Amino acid sequence: MKIGLRILLGYFLIVGLAAWFLLTVFVQQVKPGVRATQEDALVDTAHLLAVILADDVKAGTLSESVVISRINALRKRTVDVRIAGFSRPDVALRFYITDTRGIVIYDSAGQDVGRDYSRWNDVYLTLRGKYGARSTRAGYDENSTVMHVAAPVKDGDRIIGVLTVAKPNLAVQPFVERSQKVIRERGALLLIMSLLIGAAFAWWLSHSLNKLMLYISAVEEGKKVALPDLGNNEFGRLGRALAAMRAKLEGKEYVEELMHTMAHELKSPIAAIQGSAELMREEMPAHERAHFLSNILNQNARQKQLIDKLLALIRVEKQQHLDAPGQVSLRELAAQVQDDCAARLAARDLTLSLTADDLTVPGDALLLRQALGNLLDNAIDFSPQSGKIALTVSRLDHSAVITVRDEGEGIPPFAQERLFERFYSLPRPDGARSTGLGLPFVREAVALHRGSVSVANGEHGGAVATVVLPLA
Repeated sequence: MKIGLRILLGYFLIVGLAAWFLLTVFVQQVKPGVRATQEDALVDTAHLLAVILADDVKAGTLSESVVISRINALRKRTVDVRIAGFSRPDVALRFYITDTRGIVIYDSAGQDVGRDYSRWNDVYLTLRGKYGARSTRAGYDENSTVMHVAAPVKDGDRIIGVLTVAKPNLAVQPFVERSQKVIRERGALLLIMSLLIGAAFAWWLSHSLNKLMLYISAVEEGKKVALPDLGNNEFGRLGRALAAMRAKLEGKEYVEELMHTMAHELKSPIAAIQGSAELMREEMPAHERAHFLSNILNQNARQKQLIDKLLALIRVEKQQHLDAPGQVSLRELAAQVQDDCAARLAARDLTLSLTADDLTVPGDALLLRQALGNLLDNAIDFSPQSGKIALTVSRLDHSAVITVRDEGEGIPPFAQERLFERFYSLPRPDGARSTGLGLPFVREAVALHRGSVSVANGEHGGAVATVVLPLA
């Protein structure tokens, strides 16, 4: 499982558990909170009425009490109010009063006068000087509970009765349900938003890490690749550190390999120059001296050619991307390369046929010109006298294909796997050898253009070099 997916799942798990816990706590606390508020209001109401009716209870004149008549009238009164969007059609309060024995002596509902309430907690606890309250179901439904809150009716410090105010919990149930619904909806929205933020963060993390891993994989495969833009964050600093480390390690390895190969390749011309120079110190005929002098000049030219081509190869090998790519017309490029090789073609009496579609690729015209020139140089070197070379530029899907065909003897099997090795070259028909740096340069230049190059034997003889470049 990828690290981005692991982070996303872990984030989802944490957010989901936290949301579930908080939502559960909030939803569960709504009902007790609302009922506690209702109970607090009932406490005040019960104590107020207990004080107001204390004299009537003491005198036994409840039936004549003006307050009682007002309470009885309250049950018949219609209340047309809306509280937080909910309608209240009537008053949902019930009052009853018991004597010191717990016998009901007044009931606003008119149904339980004379009944013994001494065992109900509201009456039982209040008669003993404690806070009395209870919730009792009026039916089988859990929401049918009625809250009863009692207050002592006193004559001085003596308790002479208990006044209880009762209110159905169903009266506040709509507020409870709406609050719970709002909490669930807002909680679900918060959870979705948190998960979306987490998904975006996990995507960014996975995307940045994936770009870094693709860069590392390309480096491991030896491909030309530039460090991707990772931003000015931890990934960016890590990527830049890896790129710097790569440059140092590759530079050290490259220099060691380069010095070894240069020393090996320069041994032969240096030895030839030294041998010729030592012989020229001796007395010899003029024609022999001219021969050895010519050998020194030829070997010196060989060294210069080797060094120049090696420097050109070094530049493209160390270059990871094109600095300022432009739009290169391959038809114009092929015509320029044809003009560059005109003198060499004429010297060998070779014919170059050019067929080029009008295609454009993004890249560096100078690098592509030099690379294509190297391929034509090889074709000229291996072509027989008065032979033909074909240079074509065509389109294949979303790519431009450049081919150079000659009529030489082709590539021997033992050399096919080594053509792009640095300093490896095959003897020309005249016995001469090249620096072995032309095809490596072509490979590096084409790689900088995100293309590919291959050299193989043609179906009808000769060799075919093929360059594939992505179109603009």
